[in-house]
Amino acid sequence: MGLETIGLAAAIIAVIVVLSIFFTFVPITLWISAMAAGVRISIFTLIGMRLRRVIPSRIVNPLIKASKAGLTVTINQLESHYLAGGNVDRVVNALIAAHRANIDLPFERAAAIDLAGRDVLEAVQMSVNPKVIETPFIAGVAMDGIEVKAKARITVRANIDRLVGGAGEETIVARVGEGIVSTLGSSTNHKKVLENPDLISQTVLGKGLDSGTAFEILSIDIADVDIGKNIGAELQTEQAEADKKIAQAKAEERRAMAVASEQEMKAKVVEMRSKVVEAEAEVPMAMSEALRNGNFGVMDYINYRNVQADTSMRDSIARSGADTSDTK
Repeated sequence: MGLETIGLAAAIIAVIVVLSIFFTFVPITLWISAMAAGVRISIFTLIGMRLRRVIPSRIVNPLIKASKAGLTVTINQLESHYLAGGNVDRVVNALIAAHRANIDLPFERAAAIDLAGRDVLEAVQMSVNPKVIETPFIAGVAMDGIEVKAKARITVRANIDRLVGGAGEETIVARVGEGIVSTLGSSTNHKKVLENPDLISQTVLGKGLDSGTAFEILSIDIADVDIGKNIGAELQTEQAEADKKIAQAKAEERRAMAVASEQEMKAKVVEMRSKVVEAEAEVPMAMSEALRNGNFGVMDYINYRNVQADTSMRDSIARSGADTSDTK
């Protein structure tokens, strides 16, 4: 009895282990769920998914969802997209949303959009419900030199056909910003922009800014317009300040030249005075030489001294008279 009991227990344990391995490797519950949902799938197909390292639930559950929604999707399509690194559940949800919204979206295109890195479900939802993109304040300068700041709201709808390879929201915002700046720059007066801000949106919308992007621009609305700095006045002020500095530099240059010329003249005056002193120093020598040679007598010398004294007296009288008149 002991050996028979031990053998029976070992057999039961072996059966349990085998069944556990079998049910782990073969997803019977998933196969039953698929059969209950009306999706015909072979048990060997599920085993083949295990061998190809594909999680069966990632394929069967989206397949059941697509079948209930009335879509025609095969296991091979879902499995190949899974092996390529795509999100099968998101693609199936996008196909169901497109089917409900009467949008023509084949599985191949949805898989390509998903593999390209875009959210295909969000794209389908944006095709049904357009998205509003708000730009920051974009500054432009009108021809009268006044800075005008404008904020725009861009209503876009996803273009399914251009999602693969099309530019994103950043390109839309950049193009709209460029259009606003060019429109403000071509305005002759900033007051016209303030009176009719819709001129900006009409001009920008007519440029076809959505070409080459993954979106279709439905409308561009100017949400806010504000006045910035007086750029023209600031530029004129800076130019005047620069001209002032240039004029000051030139005036300083002329003053320096005048000071140098004055110093030069003073040096020449000193030089002339030294020459006069030198010439005056030669007068006594010439007189003594004339006295020795008999060309100049004593009386002539006395008359010369008298003339000098008279001249000095007249100069003194003239200076005293001038001082008296100045005092009065």
